[in-house]
Amino acid sequence: MLKKTVTIGDKEVTFKSSAAIPRMYRIKFKRDIFKDLTKLEKSYKDKGDGTTEMEIEDLEIFENVAYVMALHADPSIPGEIGEWLDQFEMFSIYEILPEILELWGSNLFTDVNAKKN
Repeated sequence: MLKKTVTIGDKEVTFKSSAAIPRMYRIKFKRDIFKDLTKLEKSYKDKGDGTTEMEIEDLEIFENVAYVMALHADPSIPGEIGEWLDQFEMFSIYEILPEILELWGSNLFTDVNAKKN
């Protein structure tokens, strides 16, 4: 299990990634986090000319993943994603998304190493 604290606007938000995340995500959003994060990573990657293409669905995936990881770290946050998002000023997804993808990737890397031992 890994944690990371990120500043969003003027708020410190802790995100937590563990083996529980895929289940929490599936229960909350009825979606597969592995498929969603693969899509999000592909959309986020640089297209070669310094631009990225993020669709509305990608933004929703980002919000869902961020919310579940934040809820996992702090169960006292609001029970609805809209309420949670409402506490933030506008912020750039491009500043926060790499942090979340890194946390997710680090957790997967840690899990894979543990299985080999």
